[in-house]
Amino acid sequence: MKRVMLAVSAPMICWALSSQAFADAAAEKYVDDALPLMYHTCKSVVEETNGNTEAIDKVIRALLAVSLYNREIDISNYAKSDADKTALQQKFAAALGEECKKDNDALLAGAIDDAVATVLQTKK
Repeated sequence: MKRVMLAVSAPMICWALSSQAFADAAAEKYVDDALPLMYHTCKSVVEETNGNTEAIDKVIRALLAVSLYNREIDISNYAKSDADKTALQQKFAAALGEECKKDNDALLAGAIDDAVATVLQTKK
């Protein structure tokens, strides 16, 4: 029985692992951009950038891209016009602010993902 299970499962495992080698190029870019920033907490991103809003924005955008990609979210499904996009950004900023108020030492990536879920009312 063990030999049968091994004979059946081994090809499936090899197939699954080989498909990982051909990961989506966009996902690889998002992860490559975000990986060096994953250590940030809500507090550390402000401290390390000395409150520089452009630098903070860059970190948030990199982590946000991973969250949106992981949740398979196409923002154009939620906001078509520039006004809609601005309103969505403001809701996201408010939700992220609330997440960070709950725990300033929380990992920023987690706070961003929770804010995305709150604003877009998605679950994953």
